[in-house]
Amino acid sequence: MKYSYIEPRKKTPFTPDIQLIITFFSITLIMLFSTYAFLLFKNHMFVKDRQNYVSSRIDLQNSIDRLDQKIAYIKKQKALSEKVFTQNMVLKDSINNLFDLVPERITLSRAELLENGLILYGITPSKDVYNFMLQAPLRSIFQKTYSSFYPQKNGWLRFVSTNYINEDEGEELNSED
Repeated sequence: MKYSYIEPRKKTPFTPDIQLIITFFSITLIMLFSTYAFLLFKNHMFVKDRQNYVSSRIDLQNSIDRLDQKIAYIKKQKALSEKVFTQNMVLKDSINNLFDLVPERITLSRAELLENGLILYGITPSKDVYNFMLQAPLRSIFQKTYSSFYPQKNGWLRFVSTNYINEDEGEELNSED
């Protein structure tokens, strides 16, 4: 017996309303999971970037430390070169003063500079000329002065003058200041 003119349809639990609700829920879940995955990815990238920045900061700090060491070394070298330059200028002036100190009648053949003294080799016409014209100024500069004379065939005297500064007295003077 048939009461309807159309053939009955099969009923499914997925009605259009349910299908619409499932679609919205699934889109919402997909959006939530994709946002969660995006945030996890960004968090991982931030951690990785932070580690890179920390390692680059450490590298830069090491580089700065090396540069500071090089700068300190260069400053020490500069100070040393200035000290050497000053010592060379003092030595040059001292040598000029030494040659100005030698009178015309005395001829120097050799001069040796020691750390705390001076050795002069030369020729003088007599001991008196040497004593009055060269040894007196040398005694005013040096604490210990020794002279040796050797006669030559022409009547002049060859001399060796050894002059020393006492380092002990210089250190005592420095320690009192």
